Amino acid sequence: MKLIAATLRRLGVAVLTMVLLVSSFALFTPSAAAETYQVKLGSDKGMLVFDPPKLTIKPGDTVEWVNNKVPPHNVVFDAANNPAKSADLAKGLSHKQLLMTPGQSVKATFPEDAAAGDYTYYCEPHRGAGMIGKITVEG
Repeated sequence: MKLIAATLRRLGVAVLTMVLLVSSFALFTPSAAAETYQVKLGSDKGMLVFDPPKLTIKPGDTVEWVNNKVPPHNVVFDAANNPAKSADLAKGLSHKQLLMTPGQSVKATFPEDAAAGDYTYYCEPHRGAGMIGKITVEG
């Protein structure tokens, strides 16, 4: 009888260990992977626009801007036109250096704690021509 009880205890401990091990994988697995989105600087037809002009992302996602047509281009976020009104965030997302060659790219990852709302950005050389984009961060 003692042998059966000892065997059942060991079996119970083994099963409990397996349950804890399997549940720890579920606990530490990230809920969703961050995405990377691409925006063209200048349309395929040579228009001075961001393509697409509007984009919806989640905090932690990355946006890559690729120089396409009619360079030079850059990406500058307006501190007054972001939900946090943060100059530091706008500066961190901006890429003021001019991209001169088609195919050159720059990336910005929105922080995990980015405030939900619309973030407006523009191309400095072509802002007057209406080269303005908007990224909406979902909460």
